[in-house]
Amino acid sequence: MDSSSSFVLVVLILQAVVIGSSSLDELPVQLSNRRLLHDRNHAALLYKDHFPTVGNMTFPTSHQLQNDPNYKPLDSSSHPAEASAKKGSSKGFKKWLYMVVIPVAGLIMLAGMAWMFLPCRKKSVATIGPWRTGLSGQLQKAFVSGVPQLQRPELERACEDFSNIVASHPYYTVYKGTLSSGVEIAVVSTTIKSSKDWSKHCEDCFRKKIESLSRINHKNFINLLGFCEEEEPFTRVMVFEYAPNGTLYENLHDEAFDHIDWRSRMRIIMGIAYCIQHMHELNPANVHPDLHSSAVFLSEDCAAKIADLSVWQEVVSDGKKSTANNDHHEPISARLAGNVYSFGILLLEIISGKPPYSENEGSLANLALGCIIKGRSIASLLDPVLESHKENELDVICQIIMECIQSDPTKRPGMREITTRLRETIAISPDAATPRLSPLWWAEVEVLSPVEPR
Repeated sequence: MDSSSSFVLVVLILQAVVIGSSSLDELPVQLSNRRLLHDRNHAALLYKDHFPTVGNMTFPTSHQLQNDPNYKPLDSSSHPAEASAKKGSSKGFKKWLYMVVIPVAGLIMLAGMAWMFLPCRKKSVATIGPWRTGLSGQLQKAFVSGVPQLQRPELERACEDFSNIVASHPYYTVYKGTLSSGVEIAVVSTTIKSSKDWSKHCEDCFRKKIESLSRINHKNFINLLGFCEEEEPFTRVMVFEYAPNGTLYENLHDEAFDHIDWRSRMRIIMGIAYCIQHMHELNPANVHPDLHSSAVFLSEDCAAKIADLSVWQEVVSDGKKSTANNDHHEPISARLAGNVYSFGILLLEIISGKPPYSENEGSLANLALGCIIKGRSIASLLDPVLESHKENELDVICQIIMECIQSDPTKRPGMREITTRLRETIAISPDAATPRLSPLWWAEVEVLSPVEPR
């Protein structure tokens, strides 16, 4: 039923209510007239007894009755009880009309108006449009009800039949996909090619990681956009945001990448700190299983984007293990402290420009501990290619590094304390540390934009 039909229905209902109330208003008067006629007939019968019927004798006419001294007109005043009843009935009905009929009519009218305008309201709300490439409207659910399940053909079209490989690892393969708007996505697939090699434990790891990643939702994190699981051909895939500028490790240690200046390094440090703090403060806490420079990607404007691809190693290396043998986990406090230690090593790698391990110098952690033992400042490890830096910022970072990598986990500071101290000195807010042109933001625009009429 359209809006015009709804409006006509409301008008007809109101008209019926008004007409019905008018008819009921006249009902006491009609009843009184009928009773008055009955009384007059009864009076005529009484006079008939005074004038016996003989032959063609008829009842007295009205003129004769008027000349009769015993005749009294039967008007309304001669029946006070009748008049009172009529008046009381009229008042009672009007009271009933005002208290019942009119409110009910008003409610019917409001219901009709709501019914009439509801379709109009629905039409005015912008509908969620689909991804206008190989990715269908399934992705519209990504920002409403969790992570959507996608179809393999959709991903094949976005990734050029899975020919656009950007990274290959023993446990997974990364494909680059492109939407019609130009938004880029990363499609990460397991290297397992057959369902025979995919155990129940593998499936449990896969699904638990999807649930875990879907809760993070931070702008300095490579957020999960969707997943795909099909049996023929066998497919287990996760779809992520795409960070185009490579990993932090590559940018720090590969000569093919541009040099990162001090201010950009500070922005990367703050982005990582804000994201890890956010993950630790989720309920339950989300601890990054393998935090290092190869798990940190950079956006187009050199903002940090942390990724978690650990599930693929768990699936392949532990795939044949039963879940019963993998139920033992470290206490959450130890895992949080482990993240703090990894963050300290990341800080040291960022300011020194040295890899976490090299054959000539050994591990970066041992280099830092050697400085501490010899009474030297960690600042002596500063990257020589840096043309300028701020001494106060370097001092705070070096102090935090020492606290993060100490051997006793219980003495390491929490991420909230670390982030607070860094921000007091470096003065980069969470908004300033996030990508200015977030791939996820562009993806949201495409997902939530109205479908253009054809």
